Amino acid sequence: MTTVQADSLTLAPYAAHDEQSRGRRYPEPKPQFRSEFQRDRDRIIHSNAFRRLVYKTQVFVNHEGDLYRTRITHSIEVAQIGRSVARALGVNETLTEAISLAHDLGHTPFGHAGQDALNECMRPYGGFEHNLQSLRVVDELEERYAAFPGLNLTFECREGILKHCSARVARELGEIGERFLRHQQPGIEAQIANLADEIAYNNHDVDDGIRAGLVDLQQLTEMRLFRRQYDAVTAEHPGLGERRLVHEVIRRMINHIVVDLVRTSQQRIAEAAPACIDDVRLLPRPLIALSEQTLEEHRELMRFLRERVYRHYKVLRMTTKAKRVIEALFGAFMADIQLMPPEHQELAIRAEASFGTAGRARAVADYVAGMTDRYAILEHQRLYDPAERT
Repeated sequence: MTTVQADSLTLAPYAAHDEQSRGRRYPEPKPQFRSEFQRDRDRIIHSNAFRRLVYKTQVFVNHEGDLYRTRITHSIEVAQIGRSVARALGVNETLTEAISLAHDLGHTPFGHAGQDALNECMRPYGGFEHNLQSLRVVDELEERYAAFPGLNLTFECREGILKHCSARVARELGEIGERFLRHQQPGIEAQIANLADEIAYNNHDVDDGIRAGLVDLQQLTEMRLFRRQYDAVTAEHPGLGERRLVHEVIRRMINHIVVDLVRTSQQRIAEAAPACIDDVRLLPRPLIALSEQTLEEHRELMRFLRERVYRHYKVLRMTTKAKRVIEALFGAFMADIQLMPPEHQELAIRAEASFGTAGRARAVADYVAGMTDRYAILEHQRLYDPAERT
């Protein structure tokens, strides 16, 4: 019995099973000594897009400090939470990990500010959404294999990467877009990765917000989720230093939410009793969820972060500058594609020949979205600073 077969025997019947995968866009021989989903994960880790995440903003621009989270540390944290939940529920850890590591591959530089700016630039040409761009990266833009474009991931992994999609776009995506038209759910592993993403950024943005001096412990104790763990830690460990106190509180917050997620999801799974992954897809609601109380506390913390951290004047100053950089880069390259490196010029020429101005714009957006924070800043200097060497 191979390792892949042995692993499959331990999975719940409603999990994503390797031997039941709906396959890849381009057929390939089965991998030796690893599963199809291990192959997905390994391809994601070896991709250029994944490595670039190390220099892409989570909240704070990369050069502002060495210890702030970037997209790559966030993705690793999402994968860690996702794997813990997947194991507890008896579903496919490796697929959950692969989806978690890939979910931000299409994100722009400068976080959500960059996405908003690029979406505005692309509004006349179909818009820009990093979730769709992540799928575009793994399907088309990565150039690593001789036999096919992209990474040629399994359907189940691609399904998890595409978390949301309009009906208009879904009609253009073929099989991978069908569930949005039929109002179906993704597999459980994709549902786990989606909530693991929210849990990771919500709790770790608290840590980064404190580190940056944008919020303090007194303000955070207004949040029920934080206050409960804060009171427990200070009672057990009086006089604990602030850094250790913050880490301990956040660790316990994450544990509380994950335990609640597992228990609530176990109850939903027991009630629905799905016999296979297709049963999961046909359900009217997701199986992976938080309890009502924890969800409300989680949302309360999200609202706090939005008001006190994401809209803090120091963050807004940086995001405003970031938007200007993205808008300037897009405008310059759209006006003259010869300002881009030769390989991107060629892609823009081919795209324009096939799809007109919208194709040209999409090629420019691909180039801009693929930049790291520091590369975008450098490109902006090259284009607009007369003293900067090209």
